[in-house]
Amino acid sequence: MVRPVNSPEVPSAKKAIKLFNGKNLNGWDIKGTEKWYVDNGDLVCESGPDKAYGYLATEKFYKNFDLTLEFKQESNGNSGVFFRSTFEGTKVSGWQVEVAPPNHDSGGVYESYGRGWLKQIPDAEEGYLKMGEWNTMRIRVEGGHVQTWLNGHAMVDFEDDKIAAGEGAIALQIHDGGGIKVRWRKIMLTEL
Repeated sequence: MVRPVNSPEVPSAKKAIKLFNGKNLNGWDIKGTEKWYVDNGDLVCESGPDKAYGYLATEKFYKNFDLTLEFKQESNGNSGVFFRSTFEGTKVSGWQVEVAPPNHDSGGVYESYGRGWLKQIPDAEEGYLKMGEWNTMRIRVEGGHVQTWLNGHAMVDFEDDKIAAGEGAIALQIHDGGGIKVRWRKIMLTEL
């Protein structure tokens, strides 16, 4: 069927964008002294000599989104994915979806320098993380509604007024303490 010239176009579904291009850190901003680099198409975070907190934040802010990414914990693996986050040096204001060693709440949501744990993972749900292998995390945030999935399993689903008011970047974290190395890839975001 030929569409008349003046007819309105059907709106298209929003397409996912790559936040990480697999080549360099374009579009990202390093916070702190920990190591962030690209190796064989993967984004790698590794503890540096200061053994401090470090972040890699998007230059752009994202409010409502559906984000998927893959991560592999090569050493310790205490990390996370922050959303609606802002920074003063390495002090972050925002919310973290935990990426941690087994039985440490991967997929749960933590508020740094604020209320602490908003949602932890019940012990019965702790078996979905594959330490030392690639894992898929999905994070959906719309208004104050937060949902996370780990390897296809629903982890948290809740509403929060403070999150609803938040604004900021997506950021990957490396925890303090040293000895941490995590690989990231296929970081795809669809704005809602």
